[in-house]
Amino acid sequence: MKLKGTEILLKALEEEKVEIIFGYPGGAVLDIYDQLYKSNMNHILVRHEQGAVHAADGYARATGKIGVCLVTSGPGATNTVTGIATANMDSIPLVVFTGQVPTGLIGNDAFQECDITGITRPCTKHNFLVRNIDDLASTIKEAFHIARSGRPGPVLIDLPKNVMAASTEYDPANVKIRNHEAVYKPAFKKMGVLLEMLNTAKKPLIMTGGGVILGKASELLTVLARKYQIPVTGTLMGLGSFPGSDPLWLGMLGMHGTYYANMAVSHCDLLIAVGARFDDRVTGTIETFAANAKIVHIDIDPSSINKNVTVDLPIVGDTRAVLKDLIKYFEEHNFTVDASERQKWLGQIAEWKEKVPLTYCQNGNVIKPQFVIETLYKLTKGDAIITTEVGQNQMWTAQFFPFDKPNTFVSSGGLGTMGFGFPAAIGVKCAFPDKHVVDVAGDGSIQMNIQELATAAQYKINVKIVLLNNGYLGMVRQWQELFYEKRYSHTDMTYAPDFVKLAEAYGVIGLRATKPEEVESVLKEGLSLDKPVLMDFRVSREECVYPMVHPGDSISNMSLGSREMIN
Repeated sequence: MKLKGTEILLKALEEEKVEIIFGYPGGAVLDIYDQLYKSNMNHILVRHEQGAVHAADGYARATGKIGVCLVTSGPGATNTVTGIATANMDSIPLVVFTGQVPTGLIGNDAFQECDITGITRPCTKHNFLVRNIDDLASTIKEAFHIARSGRPGPVLIDLPKNVMAASTEYDPANVKIRNHEAVYKPAFKKMGVLLEMLNTAKKPLIMTGGGVILGKASELLTVLARKYQIPVTGTLMGLGSFPGSDPLWLGMLGMHGTYYANMAVSHCDLLIAVGARFDDRVTGTIETFAANAKIVHIDIDPSSINKNVTVDLPIVGDTRAVLKDLIKYFEEHNFTVDASERQKWLGQIAEWKEKVPLTYCQNGNVIKPQFVIETLYKLTKGDAIITTEVGQNQMWTAQFFPFDKPNTFVSSGGLGTMGFGFPAAIGVKCAFPDKHVVDVAGDGSIQMNIQELATAAQYKINVKIVLLNNGYLGMVRQWQELFYEKRYSHTDMTYAPDFVKLAEAYGVIGLRATKPEEVESVLKEGLSLDKPVLMDFRVSREECVYPMVHPGDSISNMSLGSREMIN
């Protein structure tokens, strides 16, 4: 069967069971969009190419499937770079299709030409420039395989206009690809070593990262922790990998982690890290991180092991497969814990929790942002998918909204991308139209991609925005307060639109709360409406996120709202 490149592309996407494409048309992809017009493929027209990648990313994080987006050449392609880098840092599987000028014009500085494969080489798992129509089908199939296999990540395919207009014989049964997946099967002796380490440990601790969620291993990790009564802390990307309402859960660790999580890491004698990469915001100064512990690191990516923290027992493998084997091995060897020793450790953690709980001071007639998050949790009973922007809004959500299930916290971790949360929420809502999907935003970050209000309104994508509006670039202002003697250099954002009027101009519902007693009623109304809603909460302007570990310090030294350190 002879097909044009555009037809092969759509057929290949159907074979990969792609449900939705987020995109923005342009000259180099007109033939593809003409083919889309004739197809049944669901396409969402965003208002900026960065929004397309973030929406595909949010879809991928919430579903565990591959997110797909399509943009044109030149500036359309370069506008995807931030979104691609965001996905790459957090190991999110995407396939990004970019248009390109005809192959005969590549290198001639043609109109809207750019070397997008060269530009994105450092921030993609792999990328392709398709120069021959006969390579198109296998390239697409291989791209999806690469994106999902091993440690997931974004893959870019650059599609020259003449290649998409050309024709060739197409038979999906004859499309062959290389297998890029390395299969690691940890030796049983490593299971034995870990059993012995756990048997002698008096203060074990599990640290969970995004790899647990990506590996679909949350249920097994929960079984392991509960069966052997091992407390659990998590990175930002690990939120939801273990139930946030479970007594064994210590909350997030690191720079803005809970006091008791950071103290547990600092005093444990065995740290089992699962699907985490030990980034600097988690560890603080490396020399003092888990200084009293033997460290076990389970990860699918061998290059992540011993990269930041030297470990005592590396276990390379898929988190789900490894945890399954561990549980089986422990059961076969009748492993049990010393209840009295474990109770001492859990008792110590309980003391830390009682001494310094997560809290804030709600006084006067000013809305505290933490109160908004707590009320959101109360009204949804945690049954929601929460996306965030980046900064204080992200940290308060991580602290005050317990996540009981995986894939319910969607946030940019490694790259820290402002403007991520709202388009990501659109992607999530497209996947789960019957779920509450809420973007918790700051007034700085929401303006990065606020044009996507038009996308939400056009397609009736009923996401909710909880805007913590403090009139500052809040996290940057907090650092200026703590380390620059309150010299608020270019962080004042009081010159801003009236967000309620702006929402209405886009055809979206706008609501506002200015007093604590209005918070619950505004949230109730916003969540109840079957329309996109922006809720503007005028919160305390100079509220800070605490606890906070100062840069370069040990995570056992935390500021809790004063300049005094507690350890």
